[in-house]
Amino acid sequence: MDWDKLRIFHAVADAGSFTHAGETLNLSQSAVSRQISSLEQSLEVPLFHRHARGLILTEQGEDLYLTAHDVFQQLSMAEARLTENKERPEGPLRITTTVGFGSVWLTPRIKEFMDLYPEVEVSLILVYDDLDLAMREADVAIRLTPPRQPDLIQRHLMSLHHNVYASPDYLKDHGMPQTPEELDNHKIVTFGDQVGDQTELLPSLNFLINAGRGTQGPRQPVLKVNNVYGIYRAVLSGVGIGALPNYFLEGSSSLVRILPELHSPETEIYFVYPEELKQSARIAVFRDFLVRKILEARK
Repeated sequence: MDWDKLRIFHAVADAGSFTHAGETLNLSQSAVSRQISSLEQSLEVPLFHRHARGLILTEQGEDLYLTAHDVFQQLSMAEARLTENKERPEGPLRITTTVGFGSVWLTPRIKEFMDLYPEVEVSLILVYDDLDLAMREADVAIRLTPPRQPDLIQRHLMSLHHNVYASPDYLKDHGMPQTPEELDNHKIVTFGDQVGDQTELLPSLNFLINAGRGTQGPRQPVLKVNNVYGIYRAVLSGVGIGALPNYFLEGSSSLVRILPELHSPETEIYFVYPEELKQSARIAVFRDFLVRKILEARK
C-alpha cells in the first residue's frame, strides 16, 4: 500500500472533504481527488460516499481509517522518542484537563514551566471529556477520575474538596445561613447534568443540594452550570450560594466562605500519560513541575 496515498486518505477522512484536506496538505483539490481515486482502484473498494455536502467513509473506508490512524499515531510517538533530546526536553506537549482546573489552577502556573523549558511547545486542551491518550488526542492528562484504560500510567497528585461561598451582596440581601438546614431558604448554584465523562463526580460536586436535608429529597437549585468557573462567576455576581474547589480562592477574592463545617467528599486528581511515553523527558519534567507546585501550595 502506497504510504503517501494513505497519508492523503487519512487527511481527507479527518477533513471530510477534498478541498479542506488539500489546504492542510498544500495540494490542489483535484490532486487529492486523484490520489484517493487511485487508492480506491488499487484496493478495488470504495472508501468514501461522495455527495454534495462532503464525504462520508464507507464501511471499508472506516476500517482503513481506524487502522491508519493507529499507525500514524504510533509512528508519531516513535518519532518523538527517537528525536527527543534527553538532556534538554523539547518538542510538543499537549496537556488536557478540565476547564475549571485548567483555567484557575494550571494556567497561572504554566508560564513558569514554559520559562524553565522554552523548547517544549505547550498546548492546553480544556474539556470535560477524557481524551484518548492512547490515540494521542493529547500527550498527558490531569484528571479528576482514575484512568480506565490499562495501558495508561497514573500518578496521584492531590486530593481536593469543595468549600461553600457566597458574595457579600448576596449575604446582604439574603442573610448568612447558620446551619446546613437553612440552605432551604437560599438560592443554590450547582453543577449541571452535562459534564462530559465526569458524571460520576456529580454527587461530590453537587453535595449542597443534599446538605442538611436528611432523608428528604434534594433541594432545587436556582441555577445549574456545567463549568466550575461559570459557577464561580455566578456566585461572585450574587446569583446564589455555591461550592468551589479549595484551590479556587488562592488569590484575592471578595467571596465569603460560609458554613465552614460543610465539606464535599474528596476528589482525587491524577496525572496520566501513555506507557509508550514513560521515557519522555517532556513528560518527566512536567510531572515533576506539577508535584513541586502542589507541594509549594501546601506550605
